[in-house]
Amino acid sequence: MSNKVLGDTELQSDVLEDLNAAGNYRRWLCSLGLPYFGDDVLEIGSGMGYYASDWADMGVPKLTASEADPARLRDLHSRFDGDPRVQVRELTVPIDETGDYSAVVAYNVLEHIPEQVEALKAFSGLVRPGGAVVLVVPAFQFAMSRFDLEIGHQRRYTKRSMAEALTAAGLEIERCHYINMWGLLAWYGAVKLLNRRPQESAMLTAYDKLYVPVERRIESKVRVPFGQSVFAVARAR
Repeated sequence: MSNKVLGDTELQSDVLEDLNAAGNYRRWLCSLGLPYFGDDVLEIGSGMGYYASDWADMGVPKLTASEADPARLRDLHSRFDGDPRVQVRELTVPIDETGDYSAVVAYNVLEHIPEQVEALKAFSGLVRPGGAVVLVVPAFQFAMSRFDLEIGHQRRYTKRSMAEALTAAGLEIERCHYINMWGLLAWYGAVKLLNRRPQESAMLTAYDKLYVPVERRIESKVRVPFGQSVFAVARAR
């Protein structure tokens, strides 16, 4: 068995480029992780660097963006070389090193890795004692679509399955809850039932401009019973 990240990386990059238009949604996810970062953060699977750029603009004091894919790594260097706020490094999976970061953040990465518990143990080994592992993963197996499989998703999560994986990896759970409640229904309808690929469109623009700010305000006050994703924070012992 392997904990290598799986999926069509060219398709993943195309989708990341298309979804860059959803700036409100991306900044919402960025704001969720920000309070747990500390002073020296490693992002695993930085993709095109959109999250890293937003976090740098939000004032993260020291951020390292990482990638295993050579094409994406070149894109990250092109984007951030010369920007003192963001360092770029290659980090291949499986991870066989340790570190002293204040936090590791991995958004929409863990679902690509077959051996999730081993991956979480590796993430934990990259942070100092008490450091945070901050995750966003897609929610609910019933929403698994052909598109999920094409981009290498091994699973989708519930709060319970995410908590079980974190506990099995020896991490102490601080937060684990659903986010983007109605986004799950939109995903199920468009991607699962209609077999559409997420991409830049007038519908996405309207969703990001009109829906996301309202849902963000609601979910800042209440925990929703379901969502498009699970957000989790756990601490290394």
